[in-house]
This record gives sequence, structure tokens and C-alpha cells, in this order.
Amino acid sequence: MTEFLDLESQDGVRMPWNVLPGTKQEASNCVVPVSAIYTPIKRFPDLPVLPYDPLRCRTCRSVLNPFSIVDFAAKIWICPFCFQRNHFPPHYASISDDNLPAELFPQYTTIEYETPAEKSSSSSVFMFVVDICIIEEEMAFLKSALSQAIDLLPDNSLVGLITFGTFVHVHELGFGQIPKTYVFKGSKDVSKDQLLDQMGFFLKKPKPPTGVIAGARDGLSSESISRFLLPASECEFTLNSVLEELQKDPWPVPSDQRATRCTGTALSVAASLLGACVPGSGARIMAFIGGPSTEGLGAIVSKDLSEPIRSHKDLDKDSDPHYHKAVKLYEGLSKQLVHQGHVLDLFACALDQVGVAELKVAVEKTGGLVVLAESFGHSVFKDSLRRIFQSDDYDLGLSSNGVFEINCSKDIKIQGIIGPCSSLEKKGPLCSDTVIGQGNTSAWKMCGLDKATTLCIIFEIVKKDGPDVSIQPSSNQFYFQFLTYYQHSSGQMRLRVTTLSRRWVAGSGSTQDLVAGFDQEAAAVAMARLVSFKMEIEAEFDPIRWLDKALIHLCSRFGDYQKDSPSSFSLSPRLSIFPQFMFNLRRSQFVQVFNNSPDETAYFRIILNRENVANSVVMIQPSLISYSFHSGPEPALLDVAAIAADRILLLDSYFTVVIFHGATIAQWRKAGYHNQPEHQAFAQLLQAPHDDAAVIIKERFPVPRLVVCDQHGSQARFLLAKLNPSATYNSDAPLPGGDVLFTDDVSFEVFLDHLQRLAVQ
Repeated sequence: MTEFLDLESQDGVRMPWNVLPGTKQEASNCVVPVSAIYTPIKRFPDLPVLPYDPLRCRTCRSVLNPFSIVDFAAKIWICPFCFQRNHFPPHYASISDDNLPAELFPQYTTIEYETPAEKSSSSSVFMFVVDICIIEEEMAFLKSALSQAIDLLPDNSLVGLITFGTFVHVHELGFGQIPKTYVFKGSKDVSKDQLLDQMGFFLKKPKPPTGVIAGARDGLSSESISRFLLPASECEFTLNSVLEELQKDPWPVPSDQRATRCTGTALSVAASLLGACVPGSGARIMAFIGGPSTEGLGAIVSKDLSEPIRSHKDLDKDSDPHYHKAVKLYEGLSKQLVHQGHVLDLFACALDQVGVAELKVAVEKTGGLVVLAESFGHSVFKDSLRRIFQSDDYDLGLSSNGVFEINCSKDIKIQGIIGPCSSLEKKGPLCSDTVIGQGNTSAWKMCGLDKATTLCIIFEIVKKDGPDVSIQPSSNQFYFQFLTYYQHSSGQMRLRVTTLSRRWVAGSGSTQDLVAGFDQEAAAVAMARLVSFKMEIEAEFDPIRWLDKALIHLCSRFGDYQKDSPSSFSLSPRLSIFPQFMFNLRRSQFVQVFNNSPDETAYFRIILNRENVANSVVMIQPSLISYSFHSGPEPALLDVAAIAADRILLLDSYFTVVIFHGATIAQWRKAGYHNQPEHQAFAQLLQAPHDDAAVIIKERFPVPRLVVCDQHGSQARFLLAKLNPSATYNSDAPLPGGDVLFTDDVSFEVFLDHLQRLAVQ
């Protein structure tokens, strides 16, 4: 894997196929799609930032790059994408073989441009939208977390506050002497014009007769904007005093009913207010939600407690009366937010569902962050919220207003992107007819992005089989160029350009080359995103069957075997872990929705669709480390055989980190041996996994949940659910001190036997 990691550390790209199938037929035989998993603003320690504008091809607008052919005598460069000849402008007059501009250096395939003229003056804007239909205890947790967040805000950022329950309250912070709010009915939809009228935006200055009303440019006076959005340094006192005074929603809730909560109305009021005041600036709506929406268009359940909240079964049968209405509302909201360039972040903290499944579309299209926890007092919520603002501990590198564009060779088309972005509908010759994810375009809007945001771009090879395929070795390279135009956290507009070249092969002897360039981890992640996407949009889709068929095809195409002889089957080391990834993906929370609510499934998928390869692989196939007296920490197989009475296991499944003590270790710990001076070694053994878990937790957003448990304890289920059931209640006796799983799932060995038998047919 090392060469793929090197490519990632140079360009932030991993591709399942690093040698590409050269024709349409070859590509469809390869099963795993030709794709690229790209982190647009990944941090590189020595990334060159050039203080001038990029040089673009006059036909296809791609940027000058190391793969361009340069004629130094004639001062001409040839674009590798469309073969157009371009003249260098006068300020490149002195270039020669020994005097190259940085963008032609062979090692600078990724480079940034920063034009000093384009300093964006707009500061970041945070609109807090806070649910007040929660019990007093939760209210206290939420208030303390919010006041901490307000202390950490950058001084020049603008802040607004909206609270909601039965009604939506927009707080006027610009008038600090007396707390003043504007109230909107939760059950009614409020248009942007009504909102501006009711909030007195045109008291001093008459309403402009025509056109859009957006920001100070278009006729809104800046003093009416500053009533609701104030610099953090000016309104800290007012904001904190409003938070201190915040009470639980005063409207009585009958014992057989849910609280009246108008989440959808509150979010659309927030979006319209930001759209009127600060369009196009890096604004974030941060929604803190503590329960299900029951009022207005975004309701996910009725107020009557006798009606249960939708489950996966209800959604499959299409029997939930609220779901489609709510999704439609949030689809409209996501379009509005993308148009304004604003982000929706979601903090859902409740024991019940709050509607993440419906809100998913708005969070994902705007590139928002999402955190799901059981309570506002839980460390998952508190630490994650702190991490957004506190850059010294873990810098998220939040950036905004991104536009992502792709150029590629003419034999490749773009099917779409699965990830946090929204199509800009820029159709052209590069767009494929089959659409996956956000497609039909070669440019996407990324309202919010950070150093970890990762897109999965899916391509289609359109080159037809022809007689010249194997004869013409001169042009067997495909080129890709990714352009990300974004507002850096310093306020500066930047353009990052990554240009890649990949060799393609076709014809009879191509199998070995394809296998040599196969990246198993990237392939597993691309398949995971694809299967999650298909489960959401295809009604009768059977994910297990689809994954199994894909794996059997792949193994029969690339495995070594004699026909009809399963025992002769073997896979190249380049492919040998892939079946294991697929086995774990079939059992993962992305495919198995049983035991998870629609909210949890939506949450897992939002995170899978925005994380890089290394993190996504841990979600699909967790890592397991074993600690014992006999040896230092060592990786263990993700198998029930790893459990032993005298071992501690550390499981990292991305969302949870589990420290699991074997039975003997747990007994010794309960007896307090680690506190006795002569058992120093035992104390160190107990401490080691905690130190390693702290390192994992420190590097992650959202902060994972830490579970510390003992063998045979109730919390041990967090570990057992992820292990391969090689020893179950109806198989042979386990190792002494080991464990058995009570499950009817097949083990990996049985899975592999079936795979070999089917692949050789």
C-alpha cells in the first residue's frame, strides 16, 4: 500500500485503479468503478502558494501544469487535455529549461494560487438556532456548552441567535438594554418578504421597488442588519445574558403528547434572515436540536405519543405520512442555502430520533458538520463543539464558498460525485449520461469544506474498442485536473489545482497491469459509498446481493484458478484483503440497518461520505489492538478468537473506541492490584490502551464515544458485534478463557469457501 499512501501525501488522491482500464468494455469488466477519492484542501506541509493568477488554456480553461508540453523557443505550451497550443503571456518571457515557473516543476502536481487583489472582506457568520423544548437538565448542559463556544468565537465574526419551540423567536442583539425578540408562529410558513416586513427592516428606509433584497448592496441598511447580526466582541455580554435568561418552552405539554417543536420553520427563518443580511458570505447555521419536530412543514411525527416515530420498516413500506413532506421542505431549504452559499451544521442530542434522516439532504449539500449524541452533556457533543472553534487543540481548517471543477481527457466522462457538495448544473461534453450522486455537471458548489472533506468522483471510460487500442502506445495516458476555488480561513480567496496522469491498458495482457495498480482500501471505500447511495435511491435494491455479485465477478476475473476447482483458487496479494473488506462492509452499519434507527443510519452515511480513505476503512473494518504481559501492543485479527482472559483489547470502529478487559484482567483490576507498588507492570498494562485511545480521540471529528468494558459485561456488545463469528454457540468449544458469539451469521471462513466455489464456475 505504501506507494498509494505516497501518492495521497503528494496530491490528496486515492484511486481504486491506478492503472486504468482503457476501454468501456474493460472498465465494466472491472466491477469496481473507475473513481478518485480526493480531499480538496488537505493540509500539506510544503505546498507552494503562488502570488499570481494561473495561466489557463484558451479552449478548455484547464490550468498550466507539469504535464503540459512546452516549446521554450516559440514560447508556446500545449494543453494535455485538448491539445490546444497556447502562447505564454509577456511576463513569462524569461522561461527556459533552467528557469521554470513553479507550476511546471514535475513534483508540484498540486499547487495553490492566491491573488492578493481578491481579499474577501466578509467575516464568518454564526447563526445559533437553539431548541428550547428540552428538560431543565439538558437546558443547563446546552447553555454551558454554548457560552463556552461564544467565548471561543473569533472577535470579528458575526453572531445571531434564534430559539424555537412552539414559536420561533429571533433575538435582536443590537439593542442590549432590553431583551427584544420577534416571534413567528411555528405552524406557518414565512416567506422572506414577510420576514423582512415583520422584522421592521423597512421602517427607516422604504422597500426597494424591485429586485432581490439581499445584503447592504441591494438596499438593506447596515444598521437594520446589525440589529440581528453583531460582531462577537460587541455582543458577548448581551448574548450571554440572553442565554442565562433562557427558559424551557413555557407552553404546557399534556402527558400523552410530545412537545410542540417547529424545527423546519426555525431553520427556514434562519436561512431567509441570513439570505437577506449576508448573502454569499461564509455563514453557518448551527442547529442544536433535542427532540423530534412535531409542528409545521418539517414535522417527522405527530404530537400524539401513541404514534411511534418512523423506523426503517416504515420507510421501506412507504407508510410514514410525514417523511416525504419533510424531505421536500429540506430539499427546498438546501437549494436556498446553496444559492446563498451558506452551511447547515446539525447537533442532534437526544435519546430519541430528531429527524437527521430528513435533514441529511440539507447538511450534505451544504457541506455541514453533523454530531449525534445522547445528551447535550455527553462528551461526544461537548468536545466536538469545542473543536470547531478551538484551533490549537485540533484545527478543523474550516473554509467556505468553495467551487470544485474537473477537467479530464476526452475519453473519460464524469458520472457524478458522492460527497458533501451540490451540482452547479454546468453541463458539457465531460458529463456522462448515467448519473451517480451529484451529476450532470463538471462544477460543484461546496458551501462549507474543511481539511478532511473528501469527495468520491466517479468516472466513465467512453473509449470504444478499436484496432488501434494496442498499437498506439504513444498516447496511453489519461489526465485529470481538479480545481478548488475557496475562501481560506484567513479570508483570502485561493485556487488549488491538482493535476494527475494515469496510464491506461487494454487488450489481452492487461490483467496483470490492472492488478498491479489496484488499491484495495480505496476500492472498498468507493464500494461503500456506492452501496449506501444505491440503498437510498433505489427502491427494490438488495445491497448484500449486489456486493456479493460484484465480489464474485471481480474474483473470477482477476483470481488464479482452474475451472470448477475451488481448491486451486488464489488471489494476488494486491487483491487478497478485498474479500475481507467486503465481508465486513456487508455486516457494517452502512448496509445492515436492522438495530439502527433511520437517524443513526443517515448519520453514519453522512460521515462516511465526507471522510478520507484511512478513516472510512476503519468504519468499514475496525482495527483491533491487543495488550498483554507477554508482548507489547500488537494488531489482532478482528475475530472472536482474539478475546482472552489475560488480554486487553482496543477496538477502533471510528464512531466508538472500545477498551475491553479480559475476565482475569477485570478481576485483578476490581481487586485493586494496580494500586499496589509491587504490581507496577499491571498498572502500566491497564494504562497503555487508555493512552492510545486518547491519541485516536484527539485526531478525530466528531469526537468518538469511549466505551470501557469487561468480558461478559453488558457493554461488551460494542466489541462483540464487530468480530468475525468464528466460534459461535453451535460450533466447537472456544479456546480456554475465550468467548463465543450467539449469532447465526456466517463466519469469514464460510464466506470465503462460498466465494471460491462461485468464482471458479
